[in-house]
Amino acid sequence: MKRREVITLLCGAAGWPLTARAQPPSKAPIIGYLGAGTPAGQGDWAAAFAQRLRELGWIEGRTIAIEYRWAENRPERYAEIAAEFVRLKVDVIATLGIAVPAVKRVTSVIPIIFAVDADPVGGGLVASLARPGGNVTGLSSQSPDTASKRLQLLQEVVPGLRRLAILANVNWRGAVQEMDEVQTVAPTLGLDVVDKLELRSADDIAPALAGLKGGAQALYVSSDPLVAANRVRIITLALAARLPTSFVRRDYIASGGLMAYGPNFLDLNRRSGDFVDRILRGAKPADIPVEQPTKFDLILNLTTAKALGLNIPESFLLRADEVIE
Repeated sequence: MKRREVITLLCGAAGWPLTARAQPPSKAPIIGYLGAGTPAGQGDWAAAFAQRLRELGWIEGRTIAIEYRWAENRPERYAEIAAEFVRLKVDVIATLGIAVPAVKRVTSVIPIIFAVDADPVGGGLVASLARPGGNVTGLSSQSPDTASKRLQLLQEVVPGLRRLAILANVNWRGAVQEMDEVQTVAPTLGLDVVDKLELRSADDIAPALAGLKGGAQALYVSSDPLVAANRVRIITLALAARLPTSFVRRDYIASGGLMAYGPNFLDLNRRSGDFVDRILRGAKPADIPVEQPTKFDLILNLTTAKALGLNIPESFLLRADEVIE
């Protein structure tokens, strides 16, 4: 199903209002779905979640109700939406890891399932991956060799790559961890990290990229909500500087980034439906282990490659899960 069709399916002809709600069938379980972004940006994730529930026998409007709410990239909305879910007496809350701390402060009783989080243990979402404890469990997007793999793939498409710049939001725990990992792995691959571009707000983006001093040949970008919200600006400035870019998700490549390698976020959101299914059938989140990603995607923007004068090897194109032209 195409992305546009997915969003249309979810939103309907009149769009998907922030407070749109389903009509719950009598005595049926209610799921509170808290989208951290917008229907346009993450509607396909919500569709994958709902589709998996249908496959498991949970039919929206018949055997379950789903209350969709969207924070529209405003973190202050998380607690507000969570409080509304408490008033609605939802049976389970499905969201992303970024929203969990705020939701946990509102309720320690309602089960919370997160579809994606880079470091659920380090971030205090769960006590451990095997025994989460509390009312939270879900899926981690963390994979120990992702940074190394992304660097190796970048070397394949940028001939003679030796000097690397890294851009990361240093106020975001997962981005700092990834930056540290890249700096550890890079020398083993013959790469020298010549510039570390540290962001704390959107105002830092232009000065950071304008201040490159080490003659970097490519830019490795760690993902977080700040970077995601400003990806077009980052990509535009990187292209102006003739820098090939490496990201973790498809939406960056659709916006003009060169290459992405990372967990399939659509699959993670789909699998979160399995967690909700187990909760609705009586399982406790404290006893459901956090799961790791099992599906990874390699995506390339061939138009960007051509604009940068890169000749992508045929073997690389054949391995890519998607080539955007």
